[in-house]
Amino acid sequence: MDKIKVLIIDDSPVIRHIVREILQQDAQIKVVGEAENPLIARDLIKQLNPDVLTLDVEMPKMDGITFLSNLMRLRPMPVVMLSTLTTKGADTTLQALDLGAVDFIAKPTEQELLDKSLGFAETLLDKVKQAVQIDQKNFQLSTKLQQVKVKQILSFSGHTRLNHIIAIGASTGGNDAIKNILMSMPKNAPAIVVTQHIPKVFSERFAQRLNADCAMQVQEAHHGQKIKSGNVYIARGDRHLKVIEKAGSLFCFIDDSAPVSRHKPSVDVLFNSLIPFASNVQAVLLTGMGRDGADGMLALKKAGARTIIQDKQSSLVWGMPGAAHKLAAHVDELPLNKVAEEVLNYARLNREQIKDDTYAKS
Repeated sequence: MDKIKVLIIDDSPVIRHIVREILQQDAQIKVVGEAENPLIARDLIKQLNPDVLTLDVEMPKMDGITFLSNLMRLRPMPVVMLSTLTTKGADTTLQALDLGAVDFIAKPTEQELLDKSLGFAETLLDKVKQAVQIDQKNFQLSTKLQQVKVKQILSFSGHTRLNHIIAIGASTGGNDAIKNILMSMPKNAPAIVVTQHIPKVFSERFAQRLNADCAMQVQEAHHGQKIKSGNVYIARGDRHLKVIEKAGSLFCFIDDSAPVSRHKPSVDVLFNSLIPFASNVQAVLLTGMGRDGADGMLALKKAGARTIIQDKQSSLVWGMPGAAHKLAAHVDELPLNKVAEEVLNYARLNREQIKDDTYAKS
């Protein structure tokens, strides 16, 4: 099996050294070159034909976003962004994901460098190995944003089961997939709770960016917040999001317990919290690396929830939905562009149900 050829692009010699040392320790990976700025990288890509790029988001001479935009237009290939855990870094990284970067990883802190953190190394290796499996040209990531922008907002009567809730879990590729769904949702859609694997500062900016583009009100979830129709609640990047029921209403519950399956927030934690009222739940598992959410989805299905996985063809990474598929945890398997329509159709009541007192207008 040929080794994965990686080109490292970063203006920091220290970061380039760290990334190179980590990648070269893996027998499946070969670092074929380094570049301190995109202009050098442009020539090295032509010479070395790498399989994957690691790309700093902020560099001199040509910033990472400009470089990425040109790359995805002229030579689409898997790119893993190295990001700073700042508001500016979050905005730039989210923009990079919109343009076609397959994933990102936060740059290690000084303390992590001193501690020789294994977490950064393990995550970097996982993301590079996953990135090389993505067929960038066939997936056409560079055109997806344009497709999302012209999506039509779906209509919804507003009549739904009392406290009907839609729960979405995602990881790698999830930013774009979640946006694709939410931009089709009308302002009176049932409440939606979302767990996406993302750092804290990124989750806040992600929610703000979605809120600017969507008809529904999108916000980062807060502890004790009442869940209402027409609203989307995004899990905070360093806390688990659960849903609890009190006095006939649903509320966000923010949990600071240990990571589950290496994730915090975890999709399994969200899904498991919905089991007590599963008959009123639609759970959706989107693109993502790993298997987080699969066990929780199976438990929800057994408890009576409607469970949906994104199909393989429309998923950037079919890890999480694929794991749920292996467990037969899903009721439906749908392409991404059908998810919004299907969950609204299921939530919508017919005329006979509207007359029943056990239902309510949201």
